Amino acid sequence: MKAMIAWWDLTGSDRTIASLRAFLTDEAVNAWSEQDGLVLKLWIADDENNRWGAVLLWESEEAAAPPHPRSAAELIGFPPTHRTWFDIEAVVEGRHSVPSLIGLGRAIEGLDT
Repeated sequence: MKAMIAWWDLTGSDRTIASLRAFLTDEAVNAWSEQDGLVLKLWIADDENNRWGAVLLWESEEAAAPPHPRSAAELIGFPPTHRTWFDIEAVVEGRHSVPSLIGLGRAIEGLDT
């Protein structure tokens, strides 16, 4: 398994966290949910520092190869400020009361999934 973390400093972009959040609900969540080889994608935001990003978990390096659905980079207008790939050493899922990760997050709270 491979993981990738990417984020953008939105300073200098005409995109905002709010406009990117709308992109999630309008397009990205549904499109990425159909991506072969993608185990999990978390979109992340840091309002205080005006950063937007994603954490992706892939089945393999080959699975992470394009093509991919349209990404935030196309909207932001430049590649991530930071992107790092990692090998997965171990995975654990702790005890929790969340029945499913689908539909979680402030961008889609209150929306049907």
